[in-house]
Amino acid sequence: MPRFRRLLLCTMDAKRMVALSPAPPPGRTNEEEAAVPAPEDWQRLLVGESPAMRQVNHIIRMVAGRRSTVLITGETGTGKEMAARALHLAGPRRRASLVAVNCSALPENLLEAELFGHVKGAFTGAFQNRIGRFEQAQGGTLLLDEIGDLPLDLQAKLLRVVQEREFERLGSSQTVRLDIRVVAASNRDLAQRVEQGRFREDLYYRLNVVPIHMPPLRQRRDDIPRLAWHFVEKICRLEEIPLKSLRPDAIGRLCDYAWPGNVRQLENAVEVAVAMSGDRVLLGAEDFPLPAAAAAAISIQPGAPLVSVPDHGLDYEETLAVIERSILEQALSKTGGNKKAAAEMLRLKRTTLSAKMRSLDATNRVQQSAIGGQPSMAAAPWPADR
Repeated sequence: MPRFRRLLLCTMDAKRMVALSPAPPPGRTNEEEAAVPAPEDWQRLLVGESPAMRQVNHIIRMVAGRRSTVLITGETGTGKEMAARALHLAGPRRRASLVAVNCSALPENLLEAELFGHVKGAFTGAFQNRIGRFEQAQGGTLLLDEIGDLPLDLQAKLLRVVQEREFERLGSSQTVRLDIRVVAASNRDLAQRVEQGRFREDLYYRLNVVPIHMPPLRQRRDDIPRLAWHFVEKICRLEEIPLKSLRPDAIGRLCDYAWPGNVRQLENAVEVAVAMSGDRVLLGAEDFPLPAAAAAAISIQPGAPLVSVPDHGLDYEETLAVIERSILEQALSKTGGNKKAAAEMLRLKRTTLSAKMRSLDATNRVQQSAIGGQPSMAAAPWPADR
């Protein structure tokens, strides 16, 4: 599709896109009841018309009314939580709560109490009864994000809850029965972790009833203009400023970049561009200081060379930095930011990995200085160390 035509279509779509808030809890006033999203509003959360995104929409439409457990996979930043929210809003549970818990963000000794709750006196510091995330999601949806990081002992307990829809709070013998939908998400290869003995096989099959894979942005480049317009409209609305526009050269630069941080990195790039553009209404390629030549040279076509040298040439060091950073980011993403594990995955020493990260950050600062001190979009922040 010619870029100008695509630009026009994306402009029209952007004006129709509305960001949704989570559905309010039960017990609403008349005003709150009227604010409950309509069943089809969930489609506005998943921006894109590529075949991969159409498949995601199709699966959500088919299983929204069921209680089947769903496993959402994909790289960091691809929109797994947004897909879970769309699934929740698409079905009859949209009037109840969507409760999300990040399994990698909570200390292991607190995770069980966070999920299942506890009674007074169940352990030191348990001064009162507390319901867990499972009960908070009663009648709605529970999202278990980064499920691949769940400790093995808790995986056994989770298996029973997913299978039987019942559990006991810590320190209690009273069984609590659940009416919830369980959605799990992971940026890890759970099948590989099963082979490594780090994830229970029975739990994997119990979670992987309906699989949904969120594609990386580099595999849905036709969606980039639509996404960029969506984020421009969203950010301008949130900032309460006049709506800005994207010039064709800006769309071209965004489409040429590899986006190792996926949709999250694209949104960050648009937010920076809107903030740094001041009172200007038009955003051009200069507002997105991406290493276009290096990014475009990295091929993702099967059977094609990894790097193709364009006729006008490329920056050798910059191209190598883009490739190297992409490798390190993928390893850190797969290990949840654990440098030691990422180094082992890449057959490096941990000190070597840290040195490479520092070197790439220094290179990025040099590039930033070369473009007048503007933040460089070539690199997303490193995943948090663990």
